[in-house]
This record gives sequence, C-alpha cells and structure tokens, in this order.
Amino acid sequence: MTGGSATRRSVDESMSSKEFLERLNEAIARELQVSIQYMWQHVSWKHPKKEVRDELKKIAIVEMRHAEDIAERLVELGGTPTTKPAEIRVGEDAREMIERDMRDEEGAIKLYTEIIEEAERLGDEATANLFKKILEEEKNHLEYFMKVLRQI
Repeated sequence: MTGGSATRRSVDESMSSKEFLERLNEAIARELQVSIQYMWQHVSWKHPKKEVRDELKKIAIVEMRHAEDIAERLVELGGTPTTKPAEIRVGEDAREMIERDMRDEEGAIKLYTEIIEEAERLGDEATANLFKKILEEEKNHLEYFMKVLRQI
C-alpha cells in the first residue's frame, strides 16, 4: 500500500512538473508577443507624445530579455522553449495600443504570480526568484502604461 502511494506521488509530481513547464512556455509566448507588439507599436506610433514611442522600444527589448531568461530556465528544467508568440494585437491608435498593453501586462502579472506560487510549492527557488524579478518589471510597465493612458 505504501509503495502504491509513493508511485502515485511520483506520477502526480511529474504531471505537476509537466504542467509547470507548460506554464513557463506560456510565459515565453506572452513575452515574445509583447516584445513584437511593443516594437511594432514603436514603429507605427503617430501620437504627438513622441517620447512614448522611444519607451515602447525600450520596453520591447526588456520583454525580449524576459523571454530569453525564461527560456534558459525552461531548458535547465528539461523543457523545450516555444518559438510561437501569443496573439499579437498592435492596435489602431495610441489609446487602443496602450489599453491593449495594459491588459497584456495585467495578464502577465497574474500569470507570473501564479508561476511564483507554483515554483515555491515545488521548492524551485531559482524559478521563483527569476519570476519575482520579472514580475517587478511587469508591474513597472503597467504603471507606465497607466500613466500614458491618462495623458493621451
């Protein structure tokens, strides 16, 4: 009976690990998405508030670094990083762009909070710490977009 319970726990842990790796790939897909999205917004920005255009480019580069950092961690954990971004939604005008960006940052904050909780539950401090760092940057991006939305 004890052996069966130990086997069940192994299967559960391996399923949890597989699902966890899938969550990391979801994070990579989101980071790829916003890095492309923000870069395209940067090149197509028409609003008079030109400094936003430059900031979009900077944030796009940060998001690409996030994708790289998460991919490196995923490989360390035995996974294979996705090469497919989540759906890219550039937006038609400045307001729509920033509203979309805010929703994407809010989604990232929710997902990364869940990943941190799961990593801690699994005893994976390296992944938890990586996502804590990324989470702070995502919160800063959201604050920036909220500020921009009030100004446009």
